[in-house]
Amino acid sequence: METKNGNRTALYDEHIKLNAKMIDFHGWEMPLEYTGIIDEHLAVRNHVGIFDVSHMGDIVIKGDDAAAFCDYIFPGKVSDMKNGQCMYTAFLNKDGRIIDDTIIYRLSEKRFFFIPNAANIDRIYNWVNSNKNDYNVEIKNYSYNISHIAIQGPDSLKILDEMKIKYPGEFKFNYHNTESYNDVSEDNSIIVSGTGYTGEIGVEIIVPNKDATILWEDLIKKIKDYYGKPCGLGSRDTLRMEKGMLLSGQDFNEDRTPYEASISFIINYNHDFIGKEALIKNRNEYNEIFRGFILNGRNIPRQNCDIIYNNEVVGIISSGSYSPSLNRGIGLGYIKKDIKIKTTVKIKIREKLFDAEVSRPKMLK
Repeated sequence: METKNGNRTALYDEHIKLNAKMIDFHGWEMPLEYTGIIDEHLAVRNHVGIFDVSHMGDIVIKGDDAAAFCDYIFPGKVSDMKNGQCMYTAFLNKDGRIIDDTIIYRLSEKRFFFIPNAANIDRIYNWVNSNKNDYNVEIKNYSYNISHIAIQGPDSLKILDEMKIKYPGEFKFNYHNTESYNDVSEDNSIIVSGTGYTGEIGVEIIVPNKDATILWEDLIKKIKDYYGKPCGLGSRDTLRMEKGMLLSGQDFNEDRTPYEASISFIINYNHDFIGKEALIKNRNEYNEIFRGFILNGRNIPRQNCDIIYNNEVVGIISSGSYSPSLNRGIGLGYIKKDIKIKTTVKIKIREKLFDAEVSRPKMLK
């Protein structure tokens, strides 16, 4: 298997040129920030930002049984998807707990493509192969050959117009240009996907490694006209938290079901899939649910901070940060499901208690 320069993406040198602060992220050297997390966060909310997310995985399933196999390994009815559609879904174990979440694309009648999280590329590739059974499919891992560049924010469509790229719409994708890379693009084109991890309108462009630099350089020039910025993992994290998006390995780690994680919408019981029996048996038995927590001030809750109500520990924070959009501390985590939205609870931060309002995971509209 090829590697991206020893867990450096094809854009590593571009990040260094821009004086990015680099960090290790699950074995990848990735930009944490360029000019500052708050600056980059607000650029995306108000204008546009671009991200290198090439550390994410790229796995193709193809063959006569591809649709049936995808139905088996995902709780969503993948075979109902039309060509050119993508869907948010997850891998579940036999107990119905989330191993990883993903976006799956239907490239054609017999070819599907999904994107596991960076920390789980090899794990998920091996897991999918271990569940292949007698399905007539071929599974290929292209994770180290392909780059992903995200263009996110209200002005992102203006950038696409300048590049003469058509916006495909949310959770749809189209093809553009004439570059070829393995089986990911059925008509030898790059993929432009109406997806992202910021809660803003935008796209993720999926290209061969060899084409990533020229695309990145073009975007760096274009976003300047719209007060845009290159953005790192720091702002990506604060952006996704404000919108209540799960982070694999932090907000779940094979310990939560879709019901607990507030993503039960991914389940379609009209087919057989791994974890179905356990979910049916336990779907009303869970005690905690994923929620947002908005603090009264700028104190920041961190992972594993206790959530307290009526002098009792009723939950735990899984992710926390300062919200540049709300100008206060926010958290995501799990709390007893009978505690209602808008209830005031207390979060224990460094042995002190701070008031917070319980919210739906999506804290910013």
